[in-house]
Amino acid sequence: MLGTIVNALAVVAGTALGLVLKGGIRENYQETIMDAVALSVLLIGIMSAIKTNNLILLVICMAVGSIIGEALKIEDRLEGLGRMIESRISRSDGGVAKAFVTASLIFCVGSMAIVGSIESGLTGNHQTLFAKSVLDGICAVFLASALGFGVIFSAAAILIYQGIITLLASSLKSVLTAEIIREITAVGGVLIIAISLNMLKIKKIKVGNMLPAIFLPFLYFFVRKLIGI
Repeated sequence: MLGTIVNALAVVAGTALGLVLKGGIRENYQETIMDAVALSVLLIGIMSAIKTNNLILLVICMAVGSIIGEALKIEDRLEGLGRMIESRISRSDGGVAKAFVTASLIFCVGSMAIVGSIESGLTGNHQTLFAKSVLDGICAVFLASALGFGVIFSAAAILIYQGIITLLASSLKSVLTAEIIREITAVGGVLIIAISLNMLKIKKIKVGNMLPAIFLPFLYFFVRKLIGI
């Protein structure tokens, strides 16, 4: 839960700073800071991906996971969920509701939140969520300066949403070996690289549709053990 707690605190701190600055951040600074964070996310992804001891397994997991995700239309469903929540809650009167909904959607409905929370729960590695914390904290500055105090309540949404995912993933720890964790981490690293490419606007990658890949190393080793290989 450490990564999720840090993430929520980063949003609180970013909101406070944004309220002080009140729109005083130039656009060129915003872009440069976001690019710097994206490059850091890219490095985290590479460091995780190169941990694999089975490159063929990684490739197969990515390919099969992408097929499953595409068939399930996970990316579209995540985006649809965001639009549905926004359309229903943003009808409420007042800027606080609008700020809360907008910030919560940005911080929670995304692949980095899911991948980071799963990695945090399964492996105890919080690097992805720490990087997300920096990114969300910076976003909170911009959002709070534009939308106001309501952004701070999105920290609670982060705690609940990412916390549940982390706890569910953590419950699987007892059945995971070091080998399985290493390969799950490597697949997660590739997904994080894809997220960074999206952030840098190099290519629009449907990372949501690749999310099933992170579970496939577990399935592979489970089947292998079952048949005695």
